Amino acid sequence: MKKFMYFSAMNFSSKLVEKAVDEIAQLPGIGKRSALRLVLHLLGQPKKQTHQLSEALVNLVDNVHYCKNCHNISDTDLCEICTNPKRDPELICVVEDIRDVMAIENTAQFQGHYHVLGGKISPIDGIGPQNLNIDSLVEKVKNQTIKELIFATSSTIEGDTTNFYIFKQLEGLDVTITTIARGIAVGDELEYADEITLGRSIINRIPFETSLKR
Repeated sequence: MKKFMYFSAMNFSSKLVEKAVDEIAQLPGIGKRSALRLVLHLLGQPKKQTHQLSEALVNLVDNVHYCKNCHNISDTDLCEICTNPKRDPELICVVEDIRDVMAIENTAQFQGHYHVLGGKISPIDGIGPQNLNIDSLVEKVKNQTIKELIFATSSTIEGDTTNFYIFKQLEGLDVTITTIARGIAVGDELEYADEITLGRSIINRIPFETSLKR
């Protein structure tokens, strides 16, 4: 209780420091104590270094794009993966978010393109199909030559629900739909899987319809 009262009544000799602490404390996993430690650390660094950090953050929010093709983060309208001629555009791995792209890329076992949904269907969180990049995926399959879609969403109820919804939207279209092998434990998020397990899951993928019968 004393600790809580101490931080709730924290006094600053500088309003600028207080403002910086308040802003940094909004970051996930950062409390007031950690935020204050970071601010004091920055004050102790050469001004040039702190200016470079602030410039990098401004450039991040002002200049980072989302790829028009796959919705991955990019410095340009199309990301480096989509513009790489060595990648197979007819093979698409469907993932929930950008961190999953990074996780799969770290395995070096996939040489196709991606489609980032931007989340997963979760009614309890107010996230429906209309909130995700599903329509653009369906249009891509309809209007481009896509041979295979690989579902690489998390092994959760929400992830499976998202896969099934997309599967139903694509019924009747000439595309093979597979899902990563369940080397990923049920209930696990993709980004936390080790690279070897995730890589094997990509290589040993199975038809999505087979996964429905399990």
